[in-house]
Parts: sequence; C-alpha cells; structure tokens
Amino acid sequence: MHTREEQMKAFGRLLDVLDQLREKCPWDKKQTNESLRPNTIEETFELCDALGRDDQHEIMKELGDVLMHVCFYAKIGAEKGEFDMADVLNRQADKLIFRHPHIYHPSQVGAPEPKPLPYGEDNSEREFANAKTSEQVLQNWEQIKLKEKDGNKSVLSGVPAALPSLIKAYRIQDKARNVGFDWQKREDVWQKVHEELGELEAELAREDKERSTDELGDFLFSVINAARLYHLNPDNALERTNRKFISRFNYIEEHSIKAGKPLTEMSLEEMDALWNEAKRFEKNCEKE
Repeated sequence: MHTREEQMKAFGRLLDVLDQLREKCPWDKKQTNESLRPNTIEETFELCDALGRDDQHEIMKELGDVLMHVCFYAKIGAEKGEFDMADVLNRQADKLIFRHPHIYHPSQVGAPEPKPLPYGEDNSEREFANAKTSEQVLQNWEQIKLKEKDGNKSVLSGVPAALPSLIKAYRIQDKARNVGFDWQKREDVWQKVHEELGELEAELAREDKERSTDELGDFLFSVINAARLYHLNPDNALERTNRKFISRFNYIEEHSIKAGKPLTEMSLEEMDALWNEAKRFEKNCEKE
C-alpha cells in the first residue's frame, strides 16, 4: 500500500490532469453541473454494481470515475468563485468531527490537524459525548444533524427525494428509529406484515387498481421494515435474487439454443425442468 505522502501526491496529480483537460479538451471545456449529472448517476450505479459483486479491480476503477466527478464539480465551483476542492474536503472533515463528539472535542472543528480524545476520558458533561455502541452513535448522529446551523430541519428531510423507492423506504424507517420511533420487539412487525398482505389480497379481489396499488405499497413498506429489524439489507437481498434469476434464466435459454428449440416453443414444464437443473448446478458449484 502507498504512504500518505504518495496518496496525497496522486490526488494532486488527478487535480492537475483535470485542470489541463478543462483548459484544452473540447468536451471537458463545455461541461456544466447539469450536463455532468446524468453521467454521475450512471457512474454511481456502476460503482454499486461492482460493490455488489465484490469485484475489487472494478471497485477501484469505478471509485476513480466517481472521484473524478467529485473533483470536476469542485473545479466548476472554483471557476464560479463559490468553493474549491479544499472547501469540500475541509467541510467534510469538520462535519465528521462535529458529529463524533465521543471521539473529538468541539475545539477540533476547524483544527488543521484534529486530534482525537484519549479513550476513557470522562466526557459526561458534554452532550452525546459518551456513545459506547454503534446504535448510540447512529441515534446521536441524527440528533446532532438537527442541531447544526445548516443541517436538516426535520428528521426525514435528510432523505434524498431522488433515492430509489426501496432504498428510500429503508432510510426513512432507519431515521425514524434513530429518534425512538420503532417497534419495541422486532417480532411484532410480522403481525403488521400479515395485516398489510390481507388488505392487499382484499383489494385485489375487488379488482380496485388504485386501492390495490396503495395496499401493495403498504405491504412492501412493511416487508422492508421487517428486513431492517432483522438487520437484512432489502436492496442487497433483491439484487441477489435478480442475479440469481438472470443466471437461471440464461441457463434455460442456453440449453434451449443447444436443443435447437426456441424458448417460445418450449412448454412451461420443460422450462421448469431446466430451471430446477440450474438450481442443482448452482448448489454443486457452492459445494466445490
């Protein structure tokens, strides 16, 4: 691994390259926050895909793409005289220091070389200064954000509106939990899940599309809630199932091609047989 000095030098090298491209490359010259935004979204999803596959080489590559976009937005901010990369980095460091009062004394906000508190020091007189568990840290985090000068005005205002619905539901529930709005016992959530499923089935039987849509949303929200309570990430779980389905369906398609029989001409029973064969193949691979 590289030294801190080598890492800082590499970061400066990237900023230098970006400066040169902004000056000399026709494409880079014309980019704006608005024009870069769709690319940033795409690069972020590509990073998430690499993370999901735990592909270290791809993670490194996609991190570089996302970092380039961060630097590019800071470059545009500097050209407008609004902020530069140092402002971005210092603001983030100060935010982390301020939101970790169990690690840093408030005096370290803005310090060029922030120093953590000695472990075991008595901080009982300072608010949020004695978090002992990750749960306490998360609860403090949300309450500290509400106290910040330009922080969130309400608990749920920090959930980005543009988040995918599944992830947004999880974050909404998680933020509510951090201020004490949650089930006392996680097992109690199953009654709610069954209740929402029953209401969905009732509306589907009535063939009321609007009401069914509402109840489907309530049911999915309750399932996501259950996943959160059992410390399961529903987005990761669904993506794992997506990949599993794709792999098994591709298996069916490949074998239909080998058999010279298009999928459209295969019976459901034939496809089911290949599907089960694909499942057995997966299990054998897991054993090896």
